[in-house]
Amino acid sequence: MSQVTTEPGSKTSRLLPFLILILGFGAGFYFFRDYLSFEALRDNREALLAFRDSHYVTMVAAYMAIYILIVAFSLPGASIATLTGGFLFGLFPGVIFVLLSATVGATIIFLAARLGFGSTLSARMDTSSGLVRRISEGIHENELSMLFLIRLVPVVPFFVANLLPALVGVSLHRYVFTTFFGIMPGTAVYTWVGAGLGEVFARGETPNLSIIFEPAILGPILGLCALAALPILIKALRGQKGL
Repeated sequence: MSQVTTEPGSKTSRLLPFLILILGFGAGFYFFRDYLSFEALRDNREALLAFRDSHYVTMVAAYMAIYILIVAFSLPGASIATLTGGFLFGLFPGVIFVLLSATVGATIIFLAARLGFGSTLSARMDTSSGLVRRISEGIHENELSMLFLIRLVPVVPFFVANLLPALVGVSLHRYVFTTFFGIMPGTAVYTWVGAGLGEVFARGETPNLSIIFEPAILGPILGLCALAALPILIKALRGQKGL
């Protein structure tokens, strides 16, 4: 009898984090989508700079809180928020504010998934067979390398990189560590672009967000990807020799 009464509650508690994120996404998209754009930043740049100059600490706190909410609820506009950080605070300390905010927001998604169905899915993947089990084992055997790779590779959606580790049972401290340092290269590039927005505004242009795919930028990032993948390659080669 007790199992019958507690089971619905347990299901509700697992669904609650996802419901909050979904509602937050819907509300944020509906009310703030017009404000999370380059045009909004361009039109309000003078007011933002004036407020920053007169209330610096308040501006930093408000900026980080908004960025955390953008990431936590997976709202569109994270790139614009990163540019804004560079525009308002410069490459440094702007990049630090962005890294901390993005990491906290990503951790909220991670914990929501973990508190939801993450532990259940992780257990099922560990006890399953075939391809699903091999994927789960591959991530566990090369956890740090895989976590860094999904953060460094520009084509992996940020939401996927936030959610997937929770579904395969990655530990919280490794997730936070690899998130903070894994997003650092891309974050530094976009914050640097944001720091030069004053000149972009003066010319009446829009920033080149595809700059991360230019050879001078993408090359070093791919080098970091290769470095992160090196332990996986070494393990594979050792495994073949063992055979």
